[in-house]
Amino acid sequence: MDTNSRRQQLYGLLGDLPERDRPIQARKHFEEEFDGYILEKLSLDLNGIETIPAYFVRPAGLEGQAPTFLYNHAHGGDYKLGKDEFIHHRSALQQPSYAKLLTGMGYCGLCIDTWNFGERRGRSETELFKQMLWHGQVLWGMMVYDNLRALDYLCSRPEIDPERIGTIGLSMGSTMAWWTASLDSRIKVTIDLCCLTDFEALIETRGLDGHGIYYYVPSLLKHFTTSQINGLIAPRPHLSLAGNYDKLTPPAGLDRIDRELTEIYASLDAPNAWKLLRYDIGHFETAEMRREIIDFIQQWI
Repeated sequence: MDTNSRRQQLYGLLGDLPERDRPIQARKHFEEEFDGYILEKLSLDLNGIETIPAYFVRPAGLEGQAPTFLYNHAHGGDYKLGKDEFIHHRSALQQPSYAKLLTGMGYCGLCIDTWNFGERRGRSETELFKQMLWHGQVLWGMMVYDNLRALDYLCSRPEIDPERIGTIGLSMGSTMAWWTASLDSRIKVTIDLCCLTDFEALIETRGLDGHGIYYYVPSLLKHFTTSQINGLIAPRPHLSLAGNYDKLTPPAGLDRIDRELTEIYASLDAPNAWKLLRYDIGHFETAEMRREIIDFIQQWI
């Protein structure tokens, strides 16, 4: 089965999703200079079900098109934070915020509130999972769908260079980064922090409860391993950063993913485009990791 067929197969596991080609509506609530860059507060109609609050940022004085990142916020049990992580801070991340970092590098960025977070909160995660399950929907599938449609919105903006789009995130945002890139080749660079989790290793170490219920896709393991999903990103550049003491990414699973993706990238004559860096830490970003991320961005996008 070829790569596009495998992508379709993976997408098909995500439950009953809205149509991909439905029109997108965007409303800008305000635009202001914030922390040295231009911040737009948006409401996006991406799925026809509920409005999605979002932040779009761009360098002050931007002329022409710029490379752009689709930023994916974390979970962390903090349903209030959501997209505000992009412009403010989360304790697991280094300073400055990624909005400040990216715009300072001359890039634009977009972050949406995913289901149940930020301005979309109000139901418990388990409540929403159960409600969607009754309707043939998968919570993770609906989250991924919104992210893919956010990418559609990004590509419609005149400031965006569609050939230079990346995605990045920590924890839940890490998982969203590699799922989005696996399903959509418009993502040219993928950077994930602290959640490249090998599913079988997670079962072996009895770590399933470390991830929220949103994470689980019915029948996924009948068809895909973590490496096989991430293999759909190849040969596009992919940087993964992980902590050896992070219970969400068992070391044996990282070994397996690294070995298998190294083989995949080598077979596609792109051995330098895959990079897994591991540190003797837990579930957070360090200054050294931030430096590696900046270097990878500058190298590839």
